[in-house]
Amino acid sequence: MSPAPSAHAQGSTSAEGTGPADPAGPPDPTDPTGPSGSSDATEGKPRRRRVLVAVSIAVVLLLVAGVTLALPPVSNRLGLPWAPNAPQADPPRPQEVRLALSEASASGAAPTPSGVAAAIGELATDPDLGELSGSVVDPATGQQLWERGGTTTATPASTTKVLVSAAALLALDHDMRLPTRVVRGSEPGTVVLVGGGDVTLSSLPKGQESIFKGAAHLDDLVEQVEKATGGDVNKVELDLSAYTGPETGAGWAPEDVPSTFMVKVQPAMLDGGRSDPTNKKSMGHSDPAQHLAQEFAERIGAEVGGTTTVPENAEVLGEVWSAPVDELVRYALVESDNLLGEVLARQVAVAEGKEASFDGGAEATLEVLKRNGIDVDGAVLHDGSGLSPLNKVRPATLTQVLSLAASPDEDEITTRLRPLLIGLPVAGGSGTLAVRYGEESSSAGRGWVRGKTGTLSGVHTLAGVVLTSEGRVLTFALMSTGQNDDAARAALDRITSALRGCGCH
Repeated sequence: MSPAPSAHAQGSTSAEGTGPADPAGPPDPTDPTGPSGSSDATEGKPRRRRVLVAVSIAVVLLLVAGVTLALPPVSNRLGLPWAPNAPQADPPRPQEVRLALSEASASGAAPTPSGVAAAIGELATDPDLGELSGSVVDPATGQQLWERGGTTTATPASTTKVLVSAAALLALDHDMRLPTRVVRGSEPGTVVLVGGGDVTLSSLPKGQESIFKGAAHLDDLVEQVEKATGGDVNKVELDLSAYTGPETGAGWAPEDVPSTFMVKVQPAMLDGGRSDPTNKKSMGHSDPAQHLAQEFAERIGAEVGGTTTVPENAEVLGEVWSAPVDELVRYALVESDNLLGEVLARQVAVAEGKEASFDGGAEATLEVLKRNGIDVDGAVLHDGSGLSPLNKVRPATLTQVLSLAASPDEDEITTRLRPLLIGLPVAGGSGTLAVRYGEESSSAGRGWVRGKTGTLSGVHTLAGVVLTSEGRVLTFALMSTGQNDDAARAALDRITSALRGCGCH
């Protein structure tokens, strides 16, 4: 039996990716006077089998072009429905290539369980994987093609973000944005910074970008408050009441916070709590909200006071907004941003009428998934990031979520889950998979596999989609207890690359 995993985080900020889009200013979804921000998909709608256009064309376009990193710009320019929001600057010009759109085969011979077993059976016994559990599904038919311990729960690590992101896409308006506000305090000359969940607020001057592309800027908030008060501010207080409960998760190791991959979960901060707004790997602040208060006070010429809770009718002196939820989901997945995973879980909790806490987020995530027809039997969540080794999920739950997102149907659930696929890193091309699939034995998967990675001590997971050589989209979830990080990851890469290369009849 492999030893229990410890809460040692994956290199969640080690790979490159794109950030959120430029925020605007819609009403606060959590404000009782504004829209609810909740828009659940419903169950029981008849499902129609259709050609696998949405996922397959995106992948085929990518590979025919031969430029893995060109997929988001190409899909943006063509106006495809799965395209990310328009980039804030012109993307790098792709190579001169002959683009050709082609639909995935829906009428060709479907893969079979015996065919998949023949393709990956031996690879799945690699001792570098330790104990492997997994599931492979054909979303066109819903058939499970391969399973090993698929009904047994295992530690998902950062593939937890697949579940949290799915719940957010199902429960929240995709264009919902999170605020940071400044309101008038109870004493003359006092203002209160009110956290609303935007952890991407940039400390950089306007016109300069942090790792969160298009994030709102603290300078903008300062300017609004100076204009509203005439500069008569002498004290800055904090209201962090939007979140409740502990600021670190159950099972997290003491060294996880602060670190290069996580900080305390608070509803207000700068640059995701990082000490360098342009470096994903920079050390986090020990108290990100307090750091925000100090920065704001310094820029407005005031001192920092304590914490308070403002009344709902407090006068708003300034406010700025995050990128939309679907962009936060994309960044959380492609970069495996742990803090954004926790933020999304708390927003789901608020939409479900629960406390914006670790427990509330975990309960709400599973309830939303279950209400939308996803089998969460046996699932136990303690956070939204996957840092907790106490989280337990069945591989089949992950493949069911991904299969709904990749389904050829056009019902409401699938439509709302489509953005989930955009956040999955591309093998050998983007995010946490940028440096993977480099070996000859896994090179066949480069560009054809999209997957969410997960790593804790003694835990290696990968869940995503792959387009087979005969044009069938398959979803997979693999959960390993391999002890050697590089060897276990390489073994997972080989399995998914084998799925790419097989017709699996």
